[in-house]
Amino acid sequence: MQHQQRSSGRLPPSSDTEDIVALLAPRLVHFAGVARTEHVTRAAQELQVPQSTLSRSVVRLEQDLGVDLFARHGRALSLTPAGRTFLASVERALAEIGRGADEVRADADPATGKVAFGFLHTMGAETVPGLLHAFRADHPRIRFSLVQNYGEAMLEGLRAGELDLCLTSPVPDAPDLVARRLDEQKLRLVIPADHRLAGRRRIRLDEAADENFVTLEAGYGLRRITDDLCAQAGFRPRVAFEGEEAETLRGLVAAGLGVALLPPPAVPRPGVVELTVTSPRAAREIGVAWLAGRPDTLPVSAFKKFLLSRRGRLLPD
Repeated sequence: MQHQQRSSGRLPPSSDTEDIVALLAPRLVHFAGVARTEHVTRAAQELQVPQSTLSRSVVRLEQDLGVDLFARHGRALSLTPAGRTFLASVERALAEIGRGADEVRADADPATGKVAFGFLHTMGAETVPGLLHAFRADHPRIRFSLVQNYGEAMLEGLRAGELDLCLTSPVPDAPDLVARRLDEQKLRLVIPADHRLAGRRRIRLDEAADENFVTLEAGYGLRRITDDLCAQAGFRPRVAFEGEEAETLRGLVAAGLGVALLPPPAVPRPGVVELTVTSPRAAREIGVAWLAGRPDTLPVSAFKKFLLSRRGRLLPD
């Protein structure tokens, strides 16, 4: 059976889908209500809209589609085959919209909402768990979506709307982002336990100019800092291995495959010695960043305020 066509349809078949949706969306709830009751008066009462408004809405919807959705029998109506086909799609769409509305309202709830929070791999073992524990003392039901990644990937996550906040290093300087310095973390030269310099406690970085280095891959913030510090010391590091995670690099150092500039470990690693770098000053700034101009939900605002309050004491002792 073919759907009956209206000659006065306002949207030609070539119309863009987005244009059709924008035009039809306000009338879909009215259509679903009438389809459910098959009676304009009862539907108007259920939807709490004037009957005349409801009738006009349904007629305009049919005109927009160029298809009869109802067969009229006085005040009663029955769905045409076209109407039944369309109703199935409308009910799925309205249900999906309802689920989406429930989700975003839940995420924005001040007591039980959600924060999408990114942080560096090196902060996952100790720093971030400590921060979340302290924050949840006053906000016990706020939920977190946690993402560990390297700095540039997290900044792209902010821009894409996938993250609300991130802890990163170096502290970014970009016109579309807001960033605040929170703390500073000293870096150490990590060497194998049987290295010729293992008896030392301090070292100038230029003394390691002839060593093989194990580093994070290009694009990681700590890799840029390593390259910059070596340049300040007057040499370019000879990179033997590249990795994606600081503790993996410590393992490579312990295996005698090179040396590395790394932040302190959460737990001491056997097989390595960690030397204080006296020159140049070896440290990295840790900061929090978010997208400029994006309104915060109440949970995000509360966690942002908490992070800023930790300035100078972000990192564990």
